[in-house]
Amino acid sequence: MNEKVRWGVLGAAKIAVEKVIPAMQKGAWSEVRGLASRDAGAAARAARELGIAKSYGSYEELLADPEIEAVYNPLPNHLHVPWTLKAAAAGKHVLCEKPIALNAEEARLLLDARDRWGVKIQEAFMVRTHPQWLAARGLVRSGRVGELRAIEAFFSYFNRDPANIRNIPEAGGGALMDIGCYPIQISRFVYGAEPRRVLGFVERDPEMKTDRLTSAILEFETGRAAFTCSTQLAPHQRVELVGTQGRIEIEIPFNAPPDRPTRILVDDGSALGGANAETIEFPPCDQYTIQGDLFSRAVREGTGQAAPLEDAVSNMAVIDAVFRSAESGRWEMMN
Repeated sequence: MNEKVRWGVLGAAKIAVEKVIPAMQKGAWSEVRGLASRDAGAAARAARELGIAKSYGSYEELLADPEIEAVYNPLPNHLHVPWTLKAAAAGKHVLCEKPIALNAEEARLLLDARDRWGVKIQEAFMVRTHPQWLAARGLVRSGRVGELRAIEAFFSYFNRDPANIRNIPEAGGGALMDIGCYPIQISRFVYGAEPRRVLGFVERDPEMKTDRLTSAILEFETGRAAFTCSTQLAPHQRVELVGTQGRIEIEIPFNAPPDRPTRILVDDGSALGGANAETIEFPPCDQYTIQGDLFSRAVREGTGQAAPLEDAVSNMAVIDAVFRSAESGRWEMMN
């Protein structure tokens, strides 16, 4: 029986208390031991409701606890790097929510911290370890769709609340940072490469100034990826991987439900509308449980992570390029 990694959580963000913590509590390698908030009462209530043994009235108090081995950081985007750096300096491994930083330059600070303090730091892109994405990438690599030439993705929801952290520019809000990072991540993941150049288009909310409708084209050596993301459109998400001999459609690519099967469709193009497509179904699983356990196991066994920190820096570099392109009106070359 393996000894579970003892986790602490910074804050009581919605994603943490509703999705990630309950999922990690089901893990074979992860134990959520503590939760911190700047409000001691709020921390105690959240810990009690979630069945967490310890609560702390400050983030510093959690980081000072020698029992805590790893930290989950779901704080607002502008606090990702500052508190991940503090956690690393305290000798804690860190799983940090996406996007890991406000830009690539800031993200590179984490590389130095990781090496200096000898800890593991990973961006929490749970989609990378979901069976449907591992299968989709495997099918592409096996030649099932021929040569992959195009990825088309869409991700949207509607939220015009000016008090919501996703609508505050200074906190790293906006569509590209919140959800556009996913199509960028999966495009790089499936192609197994970095884009050569990027073209971006941004429409900003006239009042809140965050990007509310963003589209981009990423040009890879062997094909392209295009996506649109929005914080002010009807909720929707879909991804298609299109090759010279077929296509793969991922029905619920990002918010895969933990309580029912997920499906991908593999279409050889022999009938319009995918009438002859093969449906591959995956049993219910919680991608947050998988993510937490894989990271915990890497911590406990000293092995490699599902997503190295360098990948997070590269993803931020593409996000930066999309914003630069939207300003310049030109293709932005990637180094």
